Amino acid sequence: MSERIDGEFTAFVNERGGVLLRAAYALAGSQHGAEDLLQTALAKAYARWPRIRGEPEPYVRQILYRDQVSGWRRRSRRPEFPVAVPPDRIGGPDRGHEVDLRLLLREALLALPPRQRAVLTLRYLEDLSVEQTAELLGCRAGTVASQTSRALARLRQLVPALDGHRTEERR
Repeated sequence: MSERIDGEFTAFVNERGGVLLRAAYALAGSQHGAEDLLQTALAKAYARWPRIRGEPEPYVRQILYRDQVSGWRRRSRRPEFPVAVPPDRIGGPDRGHEVDLRLLLREALLALPPRQRAVLTLRYLEDLSVEQTAELLGCRAGTVASQTSRALARLRQLVPALDGHRTEERR
């Protein structure tokens, strides 16, 4: 490609790469998986860079989400990382409870199917509407709504403490 296109692409990656990596991490659930997902998305975007109209970030995000959702279809199983000893608690007793809850929530999110995890990431981390999420994932708004509902119900089932934690924070 030309130097101009290379420069534009490099500037985009330098400016938005960190934000895109955060979204990829939320989807993949691990640093390594996020880096692979983002690298693949950026490689696809680079190949089409001259044809991308308008802002490139939504285009790259769409690649991220679609690759993550379709990636689980190709894998026959998801990797698990068992540990012999749970991680040490950090901080005092109040902080320890919060850390435990965050670890439980992270494990529960990773237990969700990738499509549900993608929907929750788009809806709650990226703060997109149902319609925007549906457009990005290439499905109907009803599918997004049902996947969101199922994912939240499953999270409540896997981490019952979330309901109590939410009530405590409202007071």
